[in-house]
Amino acid sequence: MRRSQAPEPRSTVLQARDDSTLTDTAKRLLPWLVAVGFFMESLDTTILNTAVPAIAQALKVPPLSMKAVLACYTLSLAVFIPISGWMANRFGTRRVFASAIGIFTLGSFLCGISNDIHLLVACRVLQGCGGAMMLPVGRLTMVRTFAKSELIDAMSFVAIPGLIGPMLGPLLGGLIIGYFHWSVIFFVNIPIGLCGLYMVYRHLPNYREQRNYPLDIVGLVLFGAGISLLSYVLEVFGETTLSGREILGLLTISAALLGAYGLNTVRTAHPLLRLGLVRIRSFRVAITGNLFTRLGIGGIPFLLPLLYQVGLGFTPIQSGLLVMPQALAAMSLKLTMPHILKRFGYRRVLIANTITLGSMIFLFSTIDSGTPVWMIVLMAFAYGFLTSLQYTSMNTLAYADVNEGEASGASTIASTVQQLAVSFGVATASLAAARFIPDHLNATAPEMIHGIHLALWVLGALTIVSTIVFKELKSGDGNAVSRHKADAELPGA
Repeated sequence: MRRSQAPEPRSTVLQARDDSTLTDTAKRLLPWLVAVGFFMESLDTTILNTAVPAIAQALKVPPLSMKAVLACYTLSLAVFIPISGWMANRFGTRRVFASAIGIFTLGSFLCGISNDIHLLVACRVLQGCGGAMMLPVGRLTMVRTFAKSELIDAMSFVAIPGLIGPMLGPLLGGLIIGYFHWSVIFFVNIPIGLCGLYMVYRHLPNYREQRNYPLDIVGLVLFGAGISLLSYVLEVFGETTLSGREILGLLTISAALLGAYGLNTVRTAHPLLRLGLVRIRSFRVAITGNLFTRLGIGGIPFLLPLLYQVGLGFTPIQSGLLVMPQALAAMSLKLTMPHILKRFGYRRVLIANTITLGSMIFLFSTIDSGTPVWMIVLMAFAYGFLTSLQYTSMNTLAYADVNEGEASGASTIASTVQQLAVSFGVATASLAAARFIPDHLNATAPEMIHGIHLALWVLGALTIVSTIVFKELKSGDGNAVSRHKADAELPGA
């Protein structure tokens, strides 16, 4: 039975201030408010990795048991991201985003005072509930506040915390473990969260649907179970005692659940994720490009610290300093990104930039004990600019041709795919490293360097191959956002 096509509900702004105040105050502060949530989430996903041995020792559990602390956060993200769009439509973007920050901050505090591994896992799940709503609801608020021609500038700014967090996390985690108690890793979120919570209640626009549809409970169960199982397999990939047959069985069950969800969307008037949006070419290319491109570039934050620390003998702090130029490049050159998209358009930028990113990954495979530090820093700076341009382009392209009624569903799908893409990228890098460094526990430094170099070649090749996805774009796709077409029509442009 074909599902009925219900009319799109109209959205309205529910706020106590007038439109002029929204333009002058909320639009100016909104990127900062959303950036707070993004920074907290992106920092938290990496800062904890450094502290795993210390926390395991403090809680008197084997380090391997700490994998549950890392995996449960990813699982809760996978479950709760899909309902974030429905919640924003039902309760309003301000209330949901503020609740997300509040829940995440509370979960951070409870994690910091936990003295038992099981309690810590439960508190990490609570953190994930808040983190799951930050990314999609923040993006939805941005899309509904800024005109499409302003979206690149706004999203370029918001993308920076997402790059800084993973790069700052290992360095900050190492400093905290070296000089403070491990609980400080969780407590650093508290002042940031409280400040963000106050500012959100004061200034965040509150968008809400006038009429909201019922929550797709069946779809939530099917998709949540399927995506959680898939996320679990990706999270423990390469670090689990499960046999290959057991992993294959879990992947089969996950595929069956997701297939059942696909059938459910056909029979449901208002599915959890509106898969029909993939008929929009720019949106389809943006999410598939996000997924496939991250198979290559998503594993670089995993492999480079391994190369620097295990292969070249740098300390964790030195390794963190070597990747920080990537974030500095994103910040210092962010103003150039809108001009690049405006000059060349999405199709040419994404194709050329993806190929260049793959070539940069090949270049990283030349780093060895004889490479000057200044050369590594220069390469990291260039790579940081290219990745920032890639993420900003893909994230803004996703909303180029969706209307206001479709923005919530588009934000939810894009955020879900991005979360999966991160897991896929790390799993791909882990698989490549395991393939070329089979005895990683007893491998010598030259063997580690050689194996990581080969793994980087694999990731670089995958990145270049992903360029095929962007060839589907037409020259005019996304012009409402990039303003490329308008400039191309000017004399001499």
